[in-house]
Amino acid sequence: MRVLPIRYSADVEAMTRFYEVLGLPVGPVSRPGGWVELPAAGGTLAIHRGAAEDVGRCELAFETGERLEDVAARLRAAGYEPGPVLDEGFGRSLRVRDPDGVWVQINAYDRELYT
Repeated sequence: MRVLPIRYSADVEAMTRFYEVLGLPVGPVSRPGGWVELPAAGGTLAIHRGAAEDVGRCELAFETGERLEDVAARLRAAGYEPGPVLDEGFGRSLRVRDPDGVWVQINAYDRELYT
């Protein structure tokens, strides 16, 4: 799994410029411009356009090559109850609450769909 923090912003362009200056290269960008990925050595920073109440929020997500059904089964066997596997515009995802009750998202990207 690769770590993928998602940072919500009102201005995806400005936030992208900031992280470029910091040293992260621009990776895949959505066609409508609502999100961009900036790869780094240890994972990827995703910047998503967010509603006013989400601006500044950061969500922990992971990218996996494993079948999400297998991840969900492992979580259930350990006593965690993930949400359903969802088909998204970028591939498939599931969410599960960590022990503090915070949602964590696990994504399985379909590279043909999501850019």
